[in-house]
Amino acid sequence: MRNSSGTTDARLWMLPDGVEEWLPDMAWALEELRVRLLQCYRRRGFALVIPPPIEHLEALLTGAGGELEAQTFKCTDPVSGRLLGLRADMTPQAARIAARHFRDLAVVRLCYLGSVLRARADAPGGPRAPMQVGCEIFGDTRLDADLEVLELMLATLELAELHDIHVGLGHAAIYHALLESTALNATAQVELFGILQRKSVPDFAAFCAEQALEPQLRSQLAALLQLHGDVTVLAEARQRLSGISPAVDAALGDLEQVVAVLAKQAPGVCLHVDLAELRGYGYHTGIVFSAFASGHGSELARGGRYDGAGREFGLARPATGFSADINELLRLGHGAAA
Repeated sequence: MRNSSGTTDARLWMLPDGVEEWLPDMAWALEELRVRLLQCYRRRGFALVIPPPIEHLEALLTGAGGELEAQTFKCTDPVSGRLLGLRADMTPQAARIAARHFRDLAVVRLCYLGSVLRARADAPGGPRAPMQVGCEIFGDTRLDADLEVLELMLATLELAELHDIHVGLGHAAIYHALLESTALNATAQVELFGILQRKSVPDFAAFCAEQALEPQLRSQLAALLQLHGDVTVLAEARQRLSGISPAVDAALGDLEQVVAVLAKQAPGVCLHVDLAELRGYGYHTGIVFSAFASGHGSELARGGRYDGAGREFGLARPATGFSADINELLRLGHGAAA
């Protein structure tokens, strides 16, 4: 398209914010990484699935997808008249596939790799068209399953030639247990969640006064604000939170076991514990984890347990998994190599 002066309109060259294209060198590197990752997952017993890029909206927003409403592009199907959504995350699709096509298997291991599209980036300036890779285990309640996907997440970063990795650990069950002992309505719960994510002590004090929280509960919730740091935080957490409920004690035990295993299997990984790390708390039910690289502020991968996956499709199962954007992994890996 040319304008009245005969020159090409520069807007034709511009991509939407958060959308990128790969030229040959990086495109071939991306393809090589894709193959390495899928071969790794296949050797470890994960079956590859390729979900469709578009589905009926209600299917995409069930279960783990419930928090994706604002990130999902929507359109009307001209054939059926139903509302469709472009997938913003492949995890809900994996849960649907596991419930529909693998009902007869007690434990299902699935992996996936494909493009997703987001109406809004996770963070300002972030990507809106990631190439998402992930592994999910359905039907296994054991902590061993969480450790398996956590180890696979680290293997994924290693295959992308990323080093000096930091892993953040949390446990959603601790917050859920404390929340159950309150009479907070949904609006107040959302407000409390935001305060804990910001770790804002003044806002927390004002919230407790406004809600008239009893001193013991206030002290327990305040501990979540303060219990973050290296693995020694778990000893302090035992002192401050032990005995509140069996769920809290079990969650602390889970974290202690994960730290012990990673200390042996991945001694070069720096561990950080944060009991107020609650992103996705609406569907996460157990261990949660994320990975970072030194000098890079955004997380490289995330995952955790989300029991009850597939309930909306008639088969609720325990589940755990991780996902990452291999576009970002490739970019950082090449940057480190350079």
